[in-house]
Amino acid sequence: MRLLEIAKVVRSKNAGPLNLTFDIMFASKADYDRGLAADSLKPPAIAKAYGVCENAVVVTPYPPALAIKITIPRSQPAGSPGDRDVYGAQQHIGLLESEI
Repeated sequence: MRLLEIAKVVRSKNAGPLNLTFDIMFASKADYDRGLAADSLKPPAIAKAYGVCENAVVVTPYPPALAIKITIPRSQPAGSPGDRDVYGAQQHIGLLESEI
């Protein structure tokens, strides 16, 4: 099953000018647990998908909201020359096809 089929919300946004954050929210505890267990949402897979150092990937589970927050460094500061997504709002697309 792909993330886009199981997650209720998948979004990305700035986490300051130097980081991006991905919010993944699930409708049920079972789906949340499946997302937490998925290799595709662990630091090695995120680092590979986004071309960042594995040690820079922070995955934060938030059980009360059945959510997972993933934070990575941006390839360049928000709004700098060459930045193609100043708000970071389109970066989650790469996660949608992840197998969960």
